[in-house]
Amino acid sequence: MDVLIVGAGIGGLTLALELDDAGIPCRLVDAAPDISPIGAGINVLPHAARILSRLGLEERLAEVGVTTEESVFFNRFGQLIYREPAGRFAGYDHPQLSLHRGDLQGVLLDAVREHLGADAVVMGRQAVSVDDDGGHDDGGHDDGGTVRLRTRDVVRGTAGPDETASVVVACDGIHSAIRRQLHPDEGEPVYSGVNMWRGVAAWEPFLTGASMVRVGWLAHGKMVIYPVREQIDEQGRQLVNWVAELETPRRPRRDWTRHGSLADFIEPFEDWRFDWLDVPALIRGSDSVLEYPMVDQEPLSRWTFGRVTLLGDAAHPMVPRGSNGAGQAILDARALRLALETYADPEQALLAYEGERLPATAEVVRTNRRQPPDAILREVYERTGDRPFARIEDVISEEEMAAISESYRRVSGNTRERSRLLG
Repeated sequence: MDVLIVGAGIGGLTLALELDDAGIPCRLVDAAPDISPIGAGINVLPHAARILSRLGLEERLAEVGVTTEESVFFNRFGQLIYREPAGRFAGYDHPQLSLHRGDLQGVLLDAVREHLGADAVVMGRQAVSVDDDGGHDDGGHDDGGTVRLRTRDVVRGTAGPDETASVVVACDGIHSAIRRQLHPDEGEPVYSGVNMWRGVAAWEPFLTGASMVRVGWLAHGKMVIYPVREQIDEQGRQLVNWVAELETPRRPRRDWTRHGSLADFIEPFEDWRFDWLDVPALIRGSDSVLEYPMVDQEPLSRWTFGRVTLLGDAAHPMVPRGSNGAGQAILDARALRLALETYADPEQALLAYEGERLPATAEVVRTNRRQPPDAILREVYERTGDRPFARIEDVISEEEMAAISESYRRVSGNTRERSRLLG
């Protein structure tokens, strides 16, 4: 059996490392002419960090990122609402890591090329369609079945050579051509009514220097702020990631590389000058701003068609909250590897993988809509009427806030007990 992975993003690269570790031959194709460090910050929560650690990557990731110490919540007046330890500081066996997305992808890509060879990832080949030959073997596959992937050369704009394998896994993201082929009548993305802008800036360490901060609430602006690189200059500054969210009817097309305008969102944050951080100055310190609508898709009824299946954003695009997009893709990769090891029949393996991961990720998609991890901020916003408080204890108890956080961790599979089962 061999596996063709479509897409060299976080999910596809992690899957390649998992399959190589299991002794299952695989290779990747990706539409981009090359892999460049685009995007902004990303978090790897302990359940996903455990999987990357057993692949030998924890030390490399810690070197290029920041080991998060705490998660902290403030209202838009800069008042502390709640703080809780993160990762190993909260008793997990593995850390929570905050990284630039390009750094995470770079570590994974280097590892894939190191273990599978420099030619394991073929760039500039865009998936067009996939054909399951349903058991006819014309490519030397010893298990009696092949899948044919038709590609396009994105540099020349011409048809590329077909690729065949025993199994094809579509990890080709939110605009997956294979997902569209398998579900041609799927509806449009579901817009949450919230748009986000994001960027990174060189900045002095704030709070612990390893704090993940959530501030405000959506009607008057919400932000998520955390460092993703250490010691980036002689002044000892960090590279700090920020995400600004606002309720707005305006919804741009889904595109992780779409550039945004400062004028479209900066006004609500102009007076966010706290004793621990000057937020408008941080935003203006960014070289560029990216814009993305907070959208997801209704969970699918199935991912698997014969020897073809979906993984990561191609399978379960979700509102980017709770650091779960990358994390759930990493969990997908681990589950698919274990299924392919367990079942001799590839189709049975893909169905077992789907049976485990589809309902789990569907619940994360739905929970991100109704009870996101920053629901603590919503509770305080509603209970105070968006006004400063004298004592947070008079608004909401620490036990209630801890329960809100723990509830989200249970849904996403990131409890201490659950994360220990993933290794």
